[in-house]
Amino acid sequence: MDVVKEIIRNSAIGPFSKRFQGMVLSLFASIVCTLFIMLVLLLRYGSETNIQFGY
Repeated sequence: MDVVKEIIRNSAIGPFSKRFQGMVLSLFASIVCTLFIMLVLLLRYGSETNIQFGY
């Protein structure tokens, strides 16, 4: 946990308030979770999906 606090302190959001840091970290975590869920769904149902490229 000390490593995470040190990274946050030395990052661009370090000088901001704890509330703002929490909002930024929760936004980042939600994006990562969404991408992970999309990857799992793609791996599970990708072979059944009809993907077409074009205009």
